[in-house]
Amino acid sequence: MKSAHGAPTAKILAFGDYQPSNVVTNHDLASSIDTDDEWIRSRVGIAERRVADPDETVVDMATQAGGKALAASGLAAGDVDLVIVATCTLEAQIPNASSAVAHRLGIVAPGAFDVNAACAGFCYALSLASDAIRGGSARHVLVIGAEKLSAWVDWTDRATCVIFADGAGAAVVAPSDAAGIGIGPVAWGSAGDKTDTIKIKDRNSFIFQEGQSVFRWATTALHPVALAACERAGVDPTQLAAFVPHQANLRIVEAIARRLGAKGAVVADDIVEAGNTSAASIPLALSRMTERGEIPSGGLALLLGFGAGLTYAGQVIRVP
Repeated sequence: MKSAHGAPTAKILAFGDYQPSNVVTNHDLASSIDTDDEWIRSRVGIAERRVADPDETVVDMATQAGGKALAASGLAAGDVDLVIVATCTLEAQIPNASSAVAHRLGIVAPGAFDVNAACAGFCYALSLASDAIRGGSARHVLVIGAEKLSAWVDWTDRATCVIFADGAGAAVVAPSDAAGIGIGPVAWGSAGDKTDTIKIKDRNSFIFQEGQSVFRWATTALHPVALAACERAGVDPTQLAAFVPHQANLRIVEAIARRLGAKGAVVADDIVEAGNTSAASIPLALSRMTERGEIPSGGLALLLGFGAGLTYAGQVIRVP
């Protein structure tokens, strides 16, 4: 049931993740393109990535991650009244992914829509979920980031095929009466003058990225956004237990972390084993880090998504 008056705050109850079984190592790529393990690691920090089967879809992966998060939350499917899927890699824009995912999970007649903010999509969707709960439009929200980038990559182009990968991550968001941070205010924005730096020209094209331009922008423009998210949440970076940015490039992650000054915080480096999974990368990393006990329950984590658009968004959350 929807809450007529909303809740004071929203919180995350649980995470879930899914990765395809196919592992593609740097050595595997070196057998078909002009590259090697050292070249890839030195530039993007990736050792391996997961690639979906040809018949494995964004909806399939989103359903797996969403089902895992729902089971971990202790809620029943009937408790969820809104499903949001963040993705930019559907084969077709109609129908959306969220309605199909909800149906497969047995969630009957929820609000359901997709968000395309590329690699910032999960943070955008999480903010929308929090606002819906606080505004009384929803009671429990399933938020999923899912991508099949392998379908949009030219596997002969070493500038992109070494980076992108497939997977899904999810979170269940619920109302909270507790004081303090559950899901903090979002700091978001866009740099529309740079839309051509990451794009897919048309439905017959592959993903294109001006790597150096994106690297310069990310390493100079984003740490103020991270600091703004902390400020809006009333949190000093030194209070953070974790910093979980979009897993775009390990060098970018490390550069932003240094400028943030979050001493003592564990910094997500899921990209080493998972690659760049766009909207899936933050929830995928969060789920894996919490499963391994790298982030303590109740600890504060700063999320920072950024990507094509160029869009960006950050918020502080309390880890369940």
